[in-house]
Amino acid sequence: MNKYLILENGMTFKGEGFGAPGDVTAEIVFTTAMTGYLETLTDKSYAGQAIVQTFPLIGNYGIIPEDVESNMIGTSAYIVREWCDHPSNFRSTRDLDTYLKSRGIVGLCKIDTRALTRVLREHGTMNGIITDNPSKVDLSLVKSYKCENPVSHVSTKEMYVEGTGSHKVALLDFGMKENICRCLTDRDCTVYVFPSNSTVDEILSVNPDGIFLSNGPGDPQDNVEIIETIKKLLTYNYPMMGICLGHQLLALAHGFNTSKLKYGHRGANQPVRYLETGRTFISSQNHGYAVVNDSIDKAIAEPLFENVNDGTNEGLKYLNKPVFSVQFHPEACAGPKDTSFLFDQFIDYLNK
Repeated sequence: MNKYLILENGMTFKGEGFGAPGDVTAEIVFTTAMTGYLETLTDKSYAGQAIVQTFPLIGNYGIIPEDVESNMIGTSAYIVREWCDHPSNFRSTRDLDTYLKSRGIVGLCKIDTRALTRVLREHGTMNGIITDNPSKVDLSLVKSYKCENPVSHVSTKEMYVEGTGSHKVALLDFGMKENICRCLTDRDCTVYVFPSNSTVDEILSVNPDGIFLSNGPGDPQDNVEIIETIKKLLTYNYPMMGICLGHQLLALAHGFNTSKLKYGHRGANQPVRYLETGRTFISSQNHGYAVVNDSIDKAIAEPLFENVNDGTNEGLKYLNKPVFSVQFHPEACAGPKDTSFLFDQFIDYLNK
């Protein structure tokens, strides 16, 4: 069945539908990852967005439940050049089409995804609608679309505990990837996973040794109450680490600024330079906002990483407190694992 992607500027791509039926409006973003589509689909940081895969064939190793990064599909829709209807993997339980149908996620295939990516790179990320009936589309509604309060939608609703280690870590879940938790429990941590709207008293009631701020979706500046909570937590001088949205929220809590990138960084091949050594690492990333370099007060924090491609900030180390954060994903699901040592640094903070 014919299905169409219509961008807010009126540009139309004709393709075919797969996955669940229906229309969906979302922010259209692209990822350059060649593998790891399961981890991408179940990354809750994609809430309110439709993912475009630049790699032309998706789904060739099927659906492997053990490899997902959350209990839900984060993206609103999935756009690929071609999906594989006969996956080959002994761990696979079903194909991509069946999986999307079971989760109610609209899919679009048979379009030139690389041409679409070039449009997004040249004009910047924009909204779009995937529809069966392009004649009834109101572009003004598409352009005005915004996913409201995405963090509250994807965060856990109740506190729960993972692991039985000697270090107690309070993790604020803004849309957490499960491997963050695994990286901590593998390092002798008991992880208390808290809802995003938890109060300072609730967080401190478990008497944590350190605090962790997870990744998540949306514009970081929209999370006013969470930023105030982080400000209060900082006064207790706990060891603290943030990833992705957590990195941005920490920066905002210190009075720095964030801004939206033209088309973001999404993929498993983003080079970041570790400024303490000059060494470059390949990182997994998924974000559309960044901390503004000129807003960083060097008396409060020093840049820890920078993006080699565009010079944007990729990490901060706060002075005179055991706090640091990174914009990329050192938990690396899916890969690469180059920067997993950052979890060891957090454990060093806990030990001290």
